[in-house]
Amino acid sequence: MKKLKFLALCALVSGVVTSCQKEDFSSEAQPESLELNKSLQDAMWKAGVNPGNATIETIKHLDGVEKQIVLSGDISLDLEQLEQGVYALGNAEDGNNKQYRTNNLVTGSNRTIDILGFTGSGNALTSNMQTGLQWAVNNYNNLSTTLNFRLTFGTNFQAADMVVYNNNGSGAGGQAEFPSGGRPGKFIQILNGTGTFGGSNVNNVNEHVIGHEIGHALGFRHTDYARRRCDNSNEGASSVGAINIPGTPTANQWGQNGLDSDSLMISCFDGSEDGEFSSIDIVALEFLY
Repeated sequence: MKKLKFLALCALVSGVVTSCQKEDFSSEAQPESLELNKSLQDAMWKAGVNPGNATIETIKHLDGVEKQIVLSGDISLDLEQLEQGVYALGNAEDGNNKQYRTNNLVTGSNRTIDILGFTGSGNALTSNMQTGLQWAVNNYNNLSTTLNFRLTFGTNFQAADMVVYNNNGSGAGGQAEFPSGGRPGKFIQILNGTGTFGGSNVNNVNEHVIGHEIGHALGFRHTDYARRRCDNSNEGASSVGAINIPGTPTANQWGQNGLDSDSLMISCFDGSEDGEFSSIDIVALEFLY
């Protein structure tokens, strides 16, 4: 079993949970952090997200547009969409449960995804991050799914469906948005410390972190949703439950047939990650896409 340093794949927008430190975007003023009222907490439970450590943040991505999000770990939920119930989990039509996803997936022609590795001044991916992104995209394209990633490196984030950029945070990890309106989550932030984390294994670590965040942008939740290997906590599930994909173990099971500790979508990582999908990850991806 891997020896974990318990570094969560955490968000670093203005504040974080778990082990990462509070940071800001290099060109932004201090964002506002607000507490969630009862209505928003209920909406988060319905989305299958524990609101216990969540905060409301005002952020600004590369497009310069400010918006409010609810930040929980490495997952950000658009505040307006959360209020409208867009993220509510649901059961499949066949009555089977699906594994840890939002009700929003990438659909239709949106499955051809133009993904940009940002190289512009101030938020450029490091060389190791670029390598990790290339390897992560190759992994997704090598699967038997209807998804097709077209990777470029540059600055034209406006034209991209998904943008991976360096948010200059000192910790290691990342943060992603869930899909919306059938389109993938657009902005994926990678903490600057990820670019040097893992020593000689740094490229595999970056492959793992970026591939993990791409998974969130496609609608996947953490594999160990019900019992995080970082701290044994439950991220929360509503009355409709966490959605488990047929053929995959449930996250509250441990042992021989339980937690898939090699999953790319595990909640925490260390410097020994290989960046590859587990066999269960592949089952889940090929089932949904």
